Amino acid sequence: MIQKQTKLIVADNSGAKVVQCFNIPGASKKRYARIGDIIVASVKVAEPNKQIKKGDIVRAVVVRQRKPFRRKDGSYVKFDDNAAVIIQKEKEPAGTRIFGPIPRELKEKGYTKIVSMAKFVV
Repeated sequence: MIQKQTKLIVADNSGAKVVQCFNIPGASKKRYARIGDIIVASVKVAEPNKQIKKGDIVRAVVVRQRKPFRRKDGSYVKFDDNAAVIIQKEKEPAGTRIFGPIPRELKEKGYTKIVSMAKFVV
């Protein structure tokens, strides 16, 4: 459950390290983003000399959340942190590597490139 003002770790090598969510596109009253949802975020911490700088406004997809989420088979999955992957237009990731575990629900939502780049799919 990611809401406005939530800080997330960036799980790719695009240059950003921490982003803060400030909008969840969709319905005007949409309060929470879950795994596979797109958020609009501001970069709070970034590596020097990379393509994404501190203060940039980026779109990202949520790939991990601390709140347990229910799968269709009835099991629950939760992660140790809240994390996102920065995306460009057409659901393409901005980085070339993905760090940490990625849930398989992202493949169902159309993020096949992110799932294929991840080393560990839960």
